[in-house]
Amino acid sequence: MGKLPYMEALLGCFVLLLQGYVVLAGDIVHQDVNGPRRPGCDNNFVLVKVPIWIDGKEEMEFVGVGARFGPTLESKERRANQTTVAFAEPLDCCEKPRNKLTGEAILVYRGNCSFVTKANVAEDAGASALIIINNQTELLKMVCDENETDLKIGIPVVMLPQDAGQSLNQSMSKNSHVSIQIYSPKRPLVDVAEVFLWLMAVCTILCASYWSAWSAREAAAELEKLLKDDSDGYFTKEERHSSGVIDISTTSALAFVVIASCFLVMLYKLMSHVFIEILVVVFCLGGFEGLLTCLVALLSRFRWFEPAAESYIEVPLLGPVSYLTLAIAPFCAAAAVLWAVFRTFPFAWIGQDILGITLIITVLQIVRVPNLKVGTLLLSCALLYDIFWVFVSKWWFHKSVMIVVARGDGSGEDGIPMLLKIPRLFDPWGGYSIIGFGDIILPGLVVAFSLRHDFLSRKGLKAGYFLWAMLAYGFGLLVTYVALNLMDGHGQPALLYIVPFTLGTLIMLANKRGELRHLWNMKGGGVVFSSEPCPHVRLEQEEQSSKVKS
Repeated sequence: MGKLPYMEALLGCFVLLLQGYVVLAGDIVHQDVNGPRRPGCDNNFVLVKVPIWIDGKEEMEFVGVGARFGPTLESKERRANQTTVAFAEPLDCCEKPRNKLTGEAILVYRGNCSFVTKANVAEDAGASALIIINNQTELLKMVCDENETDLKIGIPVVMLPQDAGQSLNQSMSKNSHVSIQIYSPKRPLVDVAEVFLWLMAVCTILCASYWSAWSAREAAAELEKLLKDDSDGYFTKEERHSSGVIDISTTSALAFVVIASCFLVMLYKLMSHVFIEILVVVFCLGGFEGLLTCLVALLSRFRWFEPAAESYIEVPLLGPVSYLTLAIAPFCAAAAVLWAVFRTFPFAWIGQDILGITLIITVLQIVRVPNLKVGTLLLSCALLYDIFWVFVSKWWFHKSVMIVVARGDGSGEDGIPMLLKIPRLFDPWGGYSIIGFGDIILPGLVVAFSLRHDFLSRKGLKAGYFLWAMLAYGFGLLVTYVALNLMDGHGQPALLYIVPFTLGTLIMLANKRGELRHLWNMKGGGVVFSSEPCPHVRLEQEEQSSKVKS
């Protein structure tokens, strides 16, 4: 199948613009260095689950946030006591309640006095827990005022959003028996989703690398055959490089930081439901092209499909297109459209991953780094880009721009579609483990280059570079997930760990073997297109030249 020029340009833009991050949805522990911290008021802010029981039946569940003060919350649901809920009188709990409390969880409203005052009053009145209802849908971090000294609070304090207070008020006004549990479950150290996501990323690069290497070897063999059969012994430069492959130059590698940063800031500033819809359309176009390219390449390997793959028809605006491509295209388009329509459903991640993986493989097939110099420059720029927009951007924008864009904050969506994602099956908080396209594409360009070099140099696995580059990438990605779990799920720039392992391994190994200069300055990714004629033609030319001189 011939590549469509506009789709090549689109996929090339994906390499530059859709760069990566690994973020785990819904951080559970929030460390705040700005809020006052002192003995008795030094808890981390943790999300809290509050299931609601009405007349002995669990009806709903809300998520709140724990206070800076008070005891550590129970992490196991089975150990959390089921406690009856009562309203405070007065509702702000700024003075001793008029109603008698005998171990109930007291429900109060925010305002009129400090959070610590409410907690002390509730504990002195006999409450077993304090539930503060916020006056807005967002949750507020409850801290201690600087002049407060009575911080020995022995009951848990949790804030719930405004809609939770409305639901509780409606249930209690009907004289129903309402009780709650309060607990803050911890995420598992390792979720099976992370294992599968790691396998997906590694296998995607593995498949793309072998496809790229096989294509390069076939192109080299075809070129050698044409050179031997060429009566004149020369090919034009355009003929020698017309392989449908885009080689990244040093200029484009340097421009990556500026272009990708501008694109990311645009996403951050214009993030909305409409803008997400535009990204969905772009992703569907790329996913359609990726799925179509991969299926055509796969099916054309079977003899049953060879006639359709080798027969072409002229299509207006598109040029020659194989019958196999025309037959498969409607199914690929239907897959992309179905994902777009049902992308908010729980199972939509499957379609997103299929489209994303085929898109990544296609990009790694079309876009290549010609040598280790360009690969080093590209990955170094990407590393600086990742670090800046995950960490340093907080100083200017007061938020991590990369993480905000990844989560799709303010768009009403679950995030941008340029991610691979798997639901966290054994996580009590749910959510997804995700990895950005850039964390696969950018290192994958260098890994694929190493395998092309090994194939064309006829090196085995141990004697080549691909095995070690692949192991280094897998280990770097593994370290990324370890860092994510150690940081309580806070977003991490994956390239911070992947780039040093991958690049460092290749550079040190090449230097040890004395091949660093060769890999650094290669042209054409290992396929050397000589401007000289074939030996037999050169011999004939020399003989003719001798006759002329004589």
